[in-house]
Amino acid sequence: MGQVDDLQQRVHGLRLADDVLAGGDLIRPALRELRSAVKLYREGSHTSEVGRQLLRQIGELAQIAGWIASDAGQHEEAERIYRLGISAARQAEDHTLAGNIAGSLAYQLSNTGRESEGLTLAQAALNDAGSEAPPKARALYLDRVAWAHTKAGGVANGQQAMRALGEAGQALSEDSPGTESPAYLYWVDAGELRVMESRVYTELHRPLRAVPLLREVLSGYDATHTREMALYLSWLAVALADANEPEEAAAVAERVISLGADTPSERVAERVRVILSRLQEYADVPEVSALLAEHQAA
Repeated sequence: MGQVDDLQQRVHGLRLADDVLAGGDLIRPALRELRSAVKLYREGSHTSEVGRQLLRQIGELAQIAGWIASDAGQHEEAERIYRLGISAARQAEDHTLAGNIAGSLAYQLSNTGRESEGLTLAQAALNDAGSEAPPKARALYLDRVAWAHTKAGGVANGQQAMRALGEAGQALSEDSPGTESPAYLYWVDAGELRVMESRVYTELHRPLRAVPLLREVLSGYDATHTREMALYLSWLAVALADANEPEEAAAVAERVISLGADTPSERVAERVRVILSRLQEYADVPEVSALLAEHQAA
């Protein structure tokens, strides 16, 4: 059990590192830890209870390792890791953890052209976890359902996305100081729900709702979280373009590109491509023209 406790600390250390480092920086140590944990479970001698705790840690490690691999652009590897984690969590009979990993995979599927699969899996993660899941977990599952509906497109899905966002807020409001939540949900709070809400509004082309929310979130955001700062600014740039504010959109886009220059994150690189493509419509605006000319290679 001492080895399990040590592994738990290293897994949480990886989560905290992911707050400030990108997938390209963390992929090797994350995969090394995962291989080591799986080997310990398969080749070590342990009681059934220690085995169950090991499986739970393998599941948690697979979730963060899959997230890191996805951020590094290794989507096939990430899917393999996520599915390993789902299997481990189910063997450990930890339905909340299984739902978290399945939701992470659903998020990747929704973002990589497999929107229908992403929506199905996000809904399954929510349903399988059930009403017994902690409020923070249900809020996160519902956030991912909202995003999956958004990426699936269409008026009906847009309405479902807004409904899921409302339910996520309601679920989080049920969290109280005495409510226990798994350590891996430490980052789920009202601010993160506002981020998702603003991203959904951006994707639904509702800039009058998206821009104020994004500005509010970014005004107090931890600048050491470079990747997330770049990602959230990227949605602000697109929302400003939708609001017919190309000059300000170009200024925000320049900041995204600057932050992303030393951040080995495929997610940031993809968002830069999205911004530059969106700004093509305003290529005759001097600020936009200069930006496009400087960064066309991106």
